[in-house]
Amino acid sequence: MVLRTFILFCLLFIPSWLSSVAASAEKEQMLPRTYAEQVDVSGWLMSEKLDGVRGQWDGRELRSKNGHLFRPPEAFIRGLPDFALEGEIWGGRETFGQTAAVVQRARDDEGWLGLQFAIFDVPAAEGAFADRIAKARAWFAAHPSQYAFVIPQVPVRDRAHLQEELRRVESLGGEGLIIRNPDALYLPGRSAEILKVKNYQDAEAVVIAHFPGSGRNSGRLGSLLAELPGGTRFKIGSGFSDAERDNPPPVGAIITFKYYGFYPSGIPKFPSFLRLRQDHDL
Repeated sequence: MVLRTFILFCLLFIPSWLSSVAASAEKEQMLPRTYAEQVDVSGWLMSEKLDGVRGQWDGRELRSKNGHLFRPPEAFIRGLPDFALEGEIWGGRETFGQTAAVVQRARDDEGWLGLQFAIFDVPAAEGAFADRIAKARAWFAAHPSQYAFVIPQVPVRDRAHLQEELRRVESLGGEGLIIRNPDALYLPGRSAEILKVKNYQDAEAVVIAHFPGSGRNSGRLGSLLAELPGGTRFKIGSGFSDAERDNPPPVGAIITFKYYGFYPSGIPKFPSFLRLRQDHDL
């Protein structure tokens, strides 16, 4: 009875708690919206969207987006400046799970030294984005670091150039692009001055239940029932590896899935599993 009550509590209150944590974090950071083709972004700056764990350097310590203190070895942070930076703690394309595991351990010096801090903004600097990121480039030109770099920014010529770069990044296993207005000031919250560009949308949901498979998937996961923060429930049956079907994300876990818009009912179209969101509480 006690176990049943605990499970019910988790299913009812975890989604709303996570939503409030995410909303609080968004107030402090400048975050992207989703690109729409009717927006003219010629002259904006584009870079690969690195799928890492968000990191914030305050000049002395490295923390997560929600303020949790990371514990990298001294060698990892030795070359960082005395001013604030924002970036992704990154281990390379398609390594998000390994990266999230490293940063959440109490101590993993060897794991940290296989990562890098990929910098995309200088939040406390004055002026436009182009000026802020130039400050970071100037620092690392004078103080090179094996464990940190400024993410390259390429001017967008036109829509065709943007799509060409998106195809190139995706062909290499990358997630997509981020485009930024070079004249934008740093303003916390979701901003139309930063846009993410992908061939699909993604979102997070809570796992509610598992359903057994049949045929090739007999005896293991066939699909799972997921719930969006607003309460909409839907099934996800694709995107899982064999290992994930044998050991699926547990009930109550947060997952990231991709989709292609919504039906009038609010259910995501063609949802497909992407990954277990291992850093949701960071």
